[in-house]
Formats: sequence, C-alpha cells, structure tokens
Amino acid sequence: MQQAIHILNKELKDYFISPIAYIVISIFLVVTGWLFFKDFFLYNRADLRNFFDWLPLTFSFIIPAVTMRLFSEELNVGSYELLLTLPVTFRDVILGKFLAGVLFTATMLLPTLSYAVFVSFYGELDWGPVIGGYVGAILLASAYTAIGLFASSLTRNQIIAFIVGALICFSLTMVDKMLFFFPSGVLGVINYIGADYHFNNIAKGIIDSRDILYFLSVIFIALYGAHLVMQEKE
Repeated sequence: MQQAIHILNKELKDYFISPIAYIVISIFLVVTGWLFFKDFFLYNRADLRNFFDWLPLTFSFIIPAVTMRLFSEELNVGSYELLLTLPVTFRDVILGKFLAGVLFTATMLLPTLSYAVFVSFYGELDWGPVIGGYVGAILLASAYTAIGLFASSLTRNQIIAFIVGALICFSLTMVDKMLFFFPSGVLGVINYIGADYHFNNIAKGIIDSRDILYFLSVIFIALYGAHLVMQEKE
C-alpha cells in the first residue's frame, strides 16, 4: 500500500504541474456551470437536479481525457519499463494511478459545491439529494476512472485511449436511454447495465446496496482488465 501511495503522489504531482489539468478543470466548470444556470431561473426551483442530470454525460468525456495519459504516456516514452524495475507490483501501480484519477476528479468537483451554496440562498434547498448526488458523483467518477485507466493500458496513443474510454463511458451513460431497441425479455438486464440509472437512484438521496454494488463491480472489472493487459505487456 505504501508503494501505491508513492505512485498516487507522483501522479497527482504530474497532473498539477501540467497546464492540461487546469484546461480540463476549466472546461468542466464552464460546461457544467452553463448547463446548470441556463435553465435554472426558468424552472424556478431550489435544487441541483439539472446539474446532476447532465453530470454523467459530461463525465463520459471529461474523465477519459483525465485518464488517457496514465498508462499511454509511460508506454509511449518507455518509462513504464523503468517503473517495473522499482520494488512495486502491478497492483500498486494500478491502484496508485486509479486513486490519483479519482482524487483529481474530486478536486474538479469541489468548486461545484458553490452551486449548492448559491441555490441555498435562492430558496430552501433539500440537502439530502445534494449529498446523495455528490456521493453518486464520486462513485460514478471512480467507475469511469477505472474504465479510462483500462483504455489507457490498451495503447501507447493517448488519443486512441481517450476515444476508447469515452466510447465505453458514453455507452454506459446512454444504454438505459435506448431500451426501445432491445427485446422486452432483456430490458431489466440492459437497464441494470446503465451507469446513469444507478447514479440517478443515488442522486435522489436513496442509497441502495444494489447501486453501490454496481459501481464497485465496474471498478473491479475495469481495474482487473487493466491488470491483465499490463501483465501481457511485461
């Protein structure tokens, strides 16, 4: 675990010395701020529903952009081979990079708490769904970070890693909106696969073990997939 923390610190340092990190954060805040406030005064309601409605779709593109370099960059410049000469395991490397991506995304989310503060001055805000929304956002971000890490392990090209990660995340976000394409016998399964479905459940302020299990399962499968891919590249 100590080695994973060292890798976590290294990755976070690499994030915040790069101008790309601040560009991604700025784009995220501009996009989410615009999507939230463009209809806020039209609906005239004191909640963050509009922000959380758009968050899964925004994450499906922003998070792959955050994670695309985690393995691809090292594979491209050859520093991954150097990393393997250190006293670290695949588990340390993957866990450290995964936690760095999650913490970076949490940092990206932090300024959006100002939306809740603003709404609380505008009207009586129900903090239950707000807390549930942010819990769901962290779980969703963790799942998409794991998927982005897996996509980054597949290729040396960061653009390809971004495209693969974004396609998987976008598919999980939109699949429960496409139920009319599927036969009725599999609708329950397809609906369960959708990340947006589980996120919306938590964002209502209802913490269900089935939704938590879904996100933990996606995280485990994606990280295990990255582990297998990197073992093959050893």
